[in-house]
Amino acid sequence: MVMTLRKEIIALLENEQLTAREISQAVHITVKEVYGHLEHISRTRRGAFGMQPAQCLACGFVFAKRTKVTSPSRCPICKSEHIQDPYFFCKG
Repeated sequence: MVMTLRKEIIALLENEQLTAREISQAVHITVKEVYGHLEHISRTRRGAFGMQPAQCLACGFVFAKRTKVTSPSRCPICKSEHIQDPYFFCKG
């Protein structure tokens, strides 16, 4: 049985927390495509999809209120662009 790309991403996220870049490498698609799939997964699996928010590596600011799955480009506090990507996961 062949799994769809989204089901493959969900299966990956049920086993471990991954960034969009790590998902991209695992399923061989671009990061931009991964973000599109994550948006859809977040809507269809509301209670089972989760995200560990991005964090500024310069000052430690956590983007806790951010609901977008994409990584922020700049810290609103210190203006640093050194941001740790968010991690995504799915509960079985």
